[in-house]
Amino acid sequence: MYLSPGRLKWLLNFYPPYLGAGIKVDSIDPDWRNMRVRMKLRWYNRNAVGSHFGGSLYSMVDPHLMLMLMQLLGRDYIVWDKSAHIDYISAVKTEVVADIKITDSQLSDIKNATENGDKYLPKYQVLISDTRGELVARVEKELYIRKKAHVERKG
Repeated sequence: MYLSPGRLKWLLNFYPPYLGAGIKVDSIDPDWRNMRVRMKLRWYNRNAVGSHFGGSLYSMVDPHLMLMLMQLLGRDYIVWDKSAHIDYISAVKTEVVADIKITDSQLSDIKNATENGDKYLPKYQVLISDTRGELVARVEKELYIRKKAHVERKG
């Protein structure tokens, strides 16, 4: 899937699980290095005690690192989500936001680790905060990244 940031933003904002959870992608930088996602507390995304449902908190950051890296690395790479862990820090009843970033250093690490076709399993941290900047949840994502083997085709 290779799209413009605006097209991916539009698709994600109309993706049924995101609509159902009240998740909104606010922005994706033109260079694919930063994405901002937010979620307001609504009657349909609350848990039993009235704060944000944990599944929705995780869902708001779930596929984005993979999608951004697919765009940044291009068709010569395989990028998959491998595993994730979420620590719930604080239950809140206000809007939450996450800024998902990919740095030049992270891209260099990927390219260096995979240049010989080896798999690379980097871990990234994504923080979810309330609008005052207070930490709500910390998500650790592990990705599987490998450079594709090039197959020469005859005639």
